[in-house]
Amino acid sequence: MSARSSALLGALLLALFLFSVAAPWSAMADLMAQDRELGLAVLVQLRLPRAVLALVYGAMLGASGAAIQALFANPLASPDLTGTTSGAALGAVVTAYIFGFAAPLALSVGSIVGALAALALLLALAGPKAETATLLLSGLAISALAGALTTLALALAPSPFAFYDAYDWLMGSLIDRSLPQAAFAAVPTFICIALLLRLARPLDSLTLGEEVAQSLGHDVASLRLWIVCLTALGVGACVAICGAIGFVGLIAPIFARRLTGGHPGRAIAPAALIGGALLLSADLAVRLAPHGRTLPIGVVTALLGAPFFLWLVAHMRWRLNR
Repeated sequence: MSARSSALLGALLLALFLFSVAAPWSAMADLMAQDRELGLAVLVQLRLPRAVLALVYGAMLGASGAAIQALFANPLASPDLTGTTSGAALGAVVTAYIFGFAAPLALSVGSIVGALAALALLLALAGPKAETATLLLSGLAISALAGALTTLALALAPSPFAFYDAYDWLMGSLIDRSLPQAAFAAVPTFICIALLLRLARPLDSLTLGEEVAQSLGHDVASLRLWIVCLTALGVGACVAICGAIGFVGLIAPIFARRLTGGHPGRAIAPAALIGGALLLSADLAVRLAPHGRTLPIGVVTALLGAPFFLWLVAHMRWRLNR
């Protein structure tokens, strides 16, 4: 990615972040004029964590999507379509509603275990270089199984209000999160993205084939294990705080690869920036919902991402039949 593209992406991300914190400024200006301390509290305690979580979660989805797509050599691989997000949600629901551990750390551990199990199952079913149909069918089966088990866990939960309590979280939500929760998701996310960036060169070599990558000195089995664990750790930590949000991990890497000349490993950094920008934009769209209505952010990303996914599948089929 060129320095100019990096600068433009960084500037766009910064502008969206500041706009997310400040908008709508007229209401904030009125509140600050009436009670400055209350205005600062709303700014710092409500709007800032929401913007930070949108940035962090989007960046993690973008970076992990780029890494998974490079690992499977398939542009349709992403945390939600491979069942990683659904597995993380299942792990968190079982931890909170079946075992009764609702602390952020326990939820994160449950999410990470669920995401790891989903990715391990995907590797077992589809293999490391799955064809598109195999990958989609395997990911669909894992997502459906995780969704059914999540519903079953909520139905068997001791609390009769489990479905009501978990609805907003399962659909993805950034509302009413705190700064400690934002930090809890941000720390593992930044560590995972930093480690994924160190794997960019082996992932680029992997596009030439496993044999070539191994001849260049890269341990492919170790690389696969690192990608699976880092993706599960980062996505699991974010899902534990914000719930399941789809399609960002699919869309961001596709646009990022256009900035890196098709190199999947080098696309991790721009995919993180684009993912953060996408989720910040989706959160701003949520705020445009009619007054008094709460629109889950996962619904917005699905409304935008599903048509893109269908177009991508149709485009790939057209290229194969050409």
